[in-house]
Amino acid sequence: MHIHPVGTRALLVELDDLSQVMTWHEALTAQPLKDQVDAIAAATTLLLTFNTPNSAHAAAEFLEDFHPSARSVEEPRLVEIDVLYDGADLDEAADLLGMSREGLIDWHTSTEWLAAFGGFAPGFTYCTPADASRGVDIPRRSTPRTAVPNGAVGIAGNFSAVYPRVSPGGWQLLGTTSTPMWESDAQPPALVQPGDRVRYRAVSSLPDIVSTTPFGRRTPARLPRMEVIDPGLVTLFQDQGRPGRGNLGVTPSGAADQAAAATANVAVGNPRGATVLENIGGIRLRALTDTVICVTGAQARVVLEEMPVHLARPVLVTAGSTVRVEPATYGMRSYIAIRGGIVADSELSSASTDVLSGLGPAPVRLGDIIGVLPRSTAMTDAQLTNPLRVTEGSRGQTEGVLRCVLGPRDDWFTKESLEKFLNTEWEVTPQSNRVGLRLRASDDATLSRARSGELPSEGMVAGSVQVPPSGEPVVFLRDHAVTGGYPVIATVLEEDIDIAAQLPPGATVRFELATTI
Repeated sequence: MHIHPVGTRALLVELDDLSQVMTWHEALTAQPLKDQVDAIAAATTLLLTFNTPNSAHAAAEFLEDFHPSARSVEEPRLVEIDVLYDGADLDEAADLLGMSREGLIDWHTSTEWLAAFGGFAPGFTYCTPADASRGVDIPRRSTPRTAVPNGAVGIAGNFSAVYPRVSPGGWQLLGTTSTPMWESDAQPPALVQPGDRVRYRAVSSLPDIVSTTPFGRRTPARLPRMEVIDPGLVTLFQDQGRPGRGNLGVTPSGAADQAAAATANVAVGNPRGATVLENIGGIRLRALTDTVICVTGAQARVVLEEMPVHLARPVLVTAGSTVRVEPATYGMRSYIAIRGGIVADSELSSASTDVLSGLGPAPVRLGDIIGVLPRSTAMTDAQLTNPLRVTEGSRGQTEGVLRCVLGPRDDWFTKESLEKFLNTEWEVTPQSNRVGLRLRASDDATLSRARSGELPSEGMVAGSVQVPPSGEPVVFLRDHAVTGGYPVIATVLEEDIDIAAQLPPGATVRFELATTI
């Protein structure tokens, strides 16, 4: 057993095999450690996240002598999934395994699968052969698909799973199912739970797949306050997210720049975690009643009618008035809080829009009415400072520095690559979003591995810096996948993820090792 620090608030426990992982996961889920937020199982690792660095440090010491007893044995539940074997990779996967097309289908349907752990996306459950002798080792696709269809049945490594929603993915696709894998209103929401037994049944046809509509459907009571005249490039509802549900494949999500969101709320007298609008590209709102708002985040001009408004200051917007947040001059995301607390459709007790999984309310559109709680519990206005921690560079671009801790998989990289990672000025590419920042070097520098082969999927946190085979790093943000299969060279401190959230395409960023933890 080896324990790797992941940043300052998480631990990656490397164990012998999946059975040991499941034993540890059951024990630490039943009796969590102090300040433990989540326990995310994977093939040979268990990721534990904590509220504070001190709790993570204490947990590491405790786990050195931790020996959980064997898992409780209960009668497993059998889940049967009908599959139409029409997958785009069926023939290629059969060739890779030295089987015929029919032989692969027979192996997949005659194998009883054990549901091991959730991850990657809500309802995506990794299943492994219950009889280890029936296992295989099939590589992921060399180039992942940008969009795998809802209901696709895939295999990779020694695992099989169903994609519950449209999402990126690199598994070999064998077929399709119309069985819904995730329903937020159900208890539990994921059809396949760890410990279940799963059987796939070949069918010649399927009923129409019920399209999994992304984003929540609840419509709580609200008082209208603002009409959206122009939502800008993208405007989302965000709050403190959905922490502690990683084993369901649900990422924490929440405001990308949490300090900016909290500051906006406190300024207008809301609780720190109340729902706000997270905007990129500017926004125009018209007040339907007298209300108080505050704008924080990126350096951007805010205008009420024709009057400039300071960032991080509460301002009264009278009925009929229009407030405009212009596109950022540097930084990326602006946050708008409304006194009383914005009310939006919720899912799993959060109104955060998760752009990767589709959980939460739909993005804000032209003509939407933004409402607040029927009863305001607002406190006194606060005078605050905008917490933006990026700067404007000499060429007008946004610049940032991210403090990090090496690992947990820095030993997968050459010494030269580690030095290059820390000494290179990286540029944020246009392919970046709330899931992660994709980076490239101005001199096309890439990071080389010291090891070959594939890393089994393991838990990820916001701030994980993955390095895919291209050698160009990706910094995970709030809507990151719960698990990932590329080695993490370093982990950005939790305190600096707000900085990463304010780096737009074209911004430059450097990494530096944290001097104190």
